[in-house]
Amino acid sequence: MLRISDISYAVEGRPLFDGASAVIPDGHKVGLVGRNGAGKTTLFRLIRGELSLESGEITLPARARIGGVAQEAPASDDSLLDTVLAADTERAALLAESETATDPHRIAEVQTRLADIDAWGAPGRAAAILKGLGFTEAEQAMPCRAFSGGWRMRVALAGVLFARPDLLLLDEPTNYLDLEGALWLEGYLARYPHTVILISHDRELLNRAVGHILHLENRKLTLYAGGYDAFARARAANRAVQAAEAKKQEARRAHLQSFVDRFRAKATKAKQAQSRLKMLEKMAPITAPEDAARTVFTFPQPDEMSPPIVALESASVGYGDQPVLSRLNLRIDQDDRIALLGRNGEGKSTLSKLLSGRLAAMGGRLTRSSKLRIGYFAQHQVDELHLDETPLDHIRRERPEEAPAKLRARLAGFGLGADQAETQVAKLSGGQKARLSLLLATLDAPHMLILDEPTNHLDIESREALAEALNDYSGAVILVSHDMHLLSLVADRLWLVKDGRVGPYDEDLDAYRRMLLSGDAPAKPQTAKPAAPKRPGREQMLALRAEVRKCEARVEKLTEMREKLSEKLADPDIYDTSREDERLLWQRKFAEVEEAMERAEGLWMAALENLEEAEV
Repeated sequence: MLRISDISYAVEGRPLFDGASAVIPDGHKVGLVGRNGAGKTTLFRLIRGELSLESGEITLPARARIGGVAQEAPASDDSLLDTVLAADTERAALLAESETATDPHRIAEVQTRLADIDAWGAPGRAAAILKGLGFTEAEQAMPCRAFSGGWRMRVALAGVLFARPDLLLLDEPTNYLDLEGALWLEGYLARYPHTVILISHDRELLNRAVGHILHLENRKLTLYAGGYDAFARARAANRAVQAAEAKKQEARRAHLQSFVDRFRAKATKAKQAQSRLKMLEKMAPITAPEDAARTVFTFPQPDEMSPPIVALESASVGYGDQPVLSRLNLRIDQDDRIALLGRNGEGKSTLSKLLSGRLAAMGGRLTRSSKLRIGYFAQHQVDELHLDETPLDHIRRERPEEAPAKLRARLAGFGLGADQAETQVAKLSGGQKARLSLLLATLDAPHMLILDEPTNHLDIESREALAEALNDYSGAVILVSHDMHLLSLVADRLWLVKDGRVGPYDEDLDAYRRMLLSGDAPAKPQTAKPAAPKRPGREQMLALRAEVRKCEARVEKLTEMREKLSEKLADPDIYDTSREDERLLWQRKFAEVEEAMERAEGLWMAALENLEEAEV
C-alpha cells in the first residue's frame, strides 16, 4: 500500500503540495491527472525519494520495488532482448549466483526463487513485450545503438515492464508509442499484477487501463473511483454542489451583514446585531470553484478551392529505388477529415511526406491544385525549434512585416500568453513547444493540414480544444495519431496503410481496435496447398540446442542436491526428538528441491520438443 500523508512541498517558493494525502491500495491501477505544472512529475520524484519533503511522509511496504522510465536505453552493442532481460536485476543476480554457489541450502533457495519468478520463461516474456511495443523478432536481436532515441525509449519502457516492480510509475508512456503500441500497453497495464500510477493525457487509456483517478488540484490530492469519464462526471457534480453552497453562503452573509449595518447603532437591537456579527466571523468561507482558463486554438481559415485539391493515379513513393507504397489511387477534397491507420512501419509517415511535398512520387501521377497551401506538423519539428529564441522571435521571422501586437495576438490564439511570448523556447514546457509548432504549421492558412502525432505533450483540455479547432477548420485534415479519442472526434474517413497499399477502411475505429488487439484481420481460407514450414536457420538451431543443454544442466544440479538431501533425511539420528527443528528444515528444503525439479524437468521436456520439431 502506498500511503501519502499530509505532504507539503514547494518549488522556488511556489507550493505544489500543501497537506495533501492519499492512499493507494496494493494492485490498484491509478491515473494521475491535473493541469500542466500542477506537480504530477514532482510527485513521482517525491515517491521515488529523489526529492525531500518539507513535511508529511510517503510510505511503502518494506522492500517494495519502485520502477519507472527515467531515460532512454543506452546506445550500446547489447541486443534489445539482452537489454530488456538485464532490467530484471534480481533475475540477473540469481542466475550469476547459481553458477558459483556451493552451499546446498543457498543453491536450493536460489533455484526456488528462480522458479518463483519464472526466470526460465523470461526470454519469451521479454520478447513478447518488445513485440507488443513494435519490435520485430529480427530487430530484437539488433544492438541498441542501431535505433534512434525514440525507439530506445520504447526499449527502456519494455525493460521496466519486464522487471515488474511492485509500484510502477509511468509518465506519459504513450508519447513515444504509435496507436498499435498504445493499445497493447493499455491491455498490458490492465493485466499488470502490481500497483500502477500513470500520468497520461490519453483519455482512452485512462478509461480502459485504470480503475481510479488521482486528481491533483489546488495542492491537494483526491482519489476518484472509475476511469477518466467517471472522474469528469463526479468532478463536475462536485463543482456544481460547491458553487451552489458558495452562492447560498454568500446570500446568508449578505443578509446577516445587512442586519448588522441596520441595527448596530440601535440600543434595542445592538445585542442581536453583535450576535449576528459573531456568526459572520465564525462562518468558514466556502470558495466557489474557479473556472479553468479555457484552452483554445485559433486556426486561420483558408480560401475555398475547387475539388479535388490532391489526386493520385497509380502513384508510388519510397526511398532511393525502393518503393514503400505503390498503386496509390486517392483523392482529397478540402472538406475531408482523414485518419491514416496502419501498423508501425507500413508507410503512414511516408504517405504524409508525399502529400506534403517532402517526398516526390517515384511513379504514376500526383496532381495538386495550383495555389494549394499545405501545413505539415510532425513531432520531430518540435525538436527543430530554436531553443535560444523566443516564440515571438520564431513568428517574427515568418512575418517580419507584421506589427508586434498582431504577432502577440497570433501567439495568444494558440495559448501562448504574454509571459510565454518572450520566454526562451528551452524553458517552455513540451505542450507549449507543440503549440508553437502548430502555430507555425498553420500560419499561412493552409488548404490541407497534415498532422503526425500532434497531441504528444498536450494535456486533455488542449486535446479537446484541438479537436474543436479542427472541426471548425475549413481545410482538409490528414491525421496520424495514437489518440483514439481525437480520431473519433475529428475523422470522418479512414484510410488503411497496409502491405504497400493505401485504401479506404470501411469499418469504424472500434472494429480497427478489435482487429489490432486480436492480432490482425481474419485470414481468408486457403485454397492452394499450404507451403512447407520454413526450416529454422543455423542461429536459431544453435539457440535451441543451447537451451536444451541449459535445461539439462539445471536438472543435473537439482538431482545432485536431491541426493544429498535424501542422504541427510536417511540418517536415523535426525529423527531424534531433540533434532526436530533440524529435521523439519531439511524436509522443507527437500520439498522445495522437489518442486523446483518438477518445473525444471517440464522446461527440459519442452526444450527437447522444440528442438525435435525444428530438426524434422
